[in-house]
Amino acid sequence: MIKQGIKSHAGHLAAALAFLGSFCFFQFAYPYHLARREQLNLFLFDGDYMARTYQGTGWLSRFVSDFLEQFFHLPVAGPLVVALLLTGIGYVAFRICRKFMGFWPSLAVGALFFAWSFMRETGNLYQTRYTLVTLGYLSLILLALRFRKVWLRPVAAVVFLAAGVWLLGSPYHADYGKWWHTPKLEYERMIGLDVETSRENWDKVLELSKVDLYMEEASYCYNLAHAMKGDLGDTMLNHSQNHHLTLLFPVSSERTVFTNTLAGEAWFQLGDMTVAEQSAITALQASPKHTGVRFLVRLARVNLAMGEDAAAMKYLGILSKTLFYGKWARSMMPAHQDEAARAQLAEARAKLIRTDFVHHSDKPRAVLHALLEADPDNRAAREYLLCFDLMGYNLDGFMEDYVPGQVDGHLYREAILIWLSRNDRLNPEEVARYGVDVSEVDRMGRFGRNPNAFRNTYWYYYWKAMQEAQQ
Repeated sequence: MIKQGIKSHAGHLAAALAFLGSFCFFQFAYPYHLARREQLNLFLFDGDYMARTYQGTGWLSRFVSDFLEQFFHLPVAGPLVVALLLTGIGYVAFRICRKFMGFWPSLAVGALFFAWSFMRETGNLYQTRYTLVTLGYLSLILLALRFRKVWLRPVAAVVFLAAGVWLLGSPYHADYGKWWHTPKLEYERMIGLDVETSRENWDKVLELSKVDLYMEEASYCYNLAHAMKGDLGDTMLNHSQNHHLTLLFPVSSERTVFTNTLAGEAWFQLGDMTVAEQSAITALQASPKHTGVRFLVRLARVNLAMGEDAAAMKYLGILSKTLFYGKWARSMMPAHQDEAARAQLAEARAKLIRTDFVHHSDKPRAVLHALLEADPDNRAAREYLLCFDLMGYNLDGFMEDYVPGQVDGHLYREAILIWLSRNDRLNPEEVARYGVDVSEVDRMGRFGRNPNAFRNTYWYYYWKAMQEAQQ
């Protein structure tokens, strides 16, 4: 009896530890991994959609996984679902082994199945469907083993596994990815920057940016957050930068879904809906299942801002049949917009480019100029234009684009002093003309004596570039 009690407690403890461990991991250490899956997922509460989408072999696993993944952006619900699935795999594997082995070997096999499934869940672009397939086939085997008559077990196993192929799909497919993954916490933080950028949660983006990942995508999110906060001219060089490449990404079929998705975020906030739409369409086409509520929401917002109500209704109609975006979609339909929604759209439309020209996201300076021609008060576009000039060492272009009094930042003042010095115009009258305090001239003198004490200045950035050019 004592041994039986120990075994019972050991089994319950192992299940509890597996559940709590996986829940806490995906809740606190890996939450954005699940949130990204939700953004790339689409599940509509529509009979015709379900009938057409969930056909053929594996329809049940696809249906259930799409249904479950719509909850993955919720802080507790997503990790809870994953923890239950993973613990279920370990438990079912344990119960199967108990038909043939002792308690402790069976517990070890169950733990191994749990650990294997857990590691697979940490893979990039991994889909819940594959975890469901594993749990489903193990459950069918266990169900067949529950028959009392020994000769019925193999017969039931064959019947159940045949049904499993129809319900769950192949037990292995090339799309399932690698057999083993390991958590990548730095990449999780990068996904977090992307998710919070899409949510326009700029304070959270800056919080995640405190640890510099030295990745272009991370710097891109950092720059956009500071541009939206209005202090990019003071903060840009506090973070790693790859010249102007970390300001605005081009939309290209040669880039990853991840980078193309990010590319549209800055253009949307700046007011260029053409490139923002290109980004969403390109990312939608290249996403794993060619779906994603994030892209549909973006396309709806873009078309509403451009006044293309018919196109917007197409996307809003789809989103209205989702669980978590339906209320927003219905409130944004032209006939149902409230005063706040109309004001938001009016603000977006004020930034729209008025002249027709072929848009090229790989020629950002021309697009930024067009945005400022349409709306000279577009502060974010002006900051991006000035910073784009600075990061490309285009000081003449910077001076043409700079308008005293419209935006401020120590990087701009430092660039002005460099340009004045290069053109033999560094005198009190010229310094005052551009609104630079005379104390900045003294500060530049101190920089000349000890450059390493001014690493976050444009002087240091420009000085290092000139040194590299002379080598």
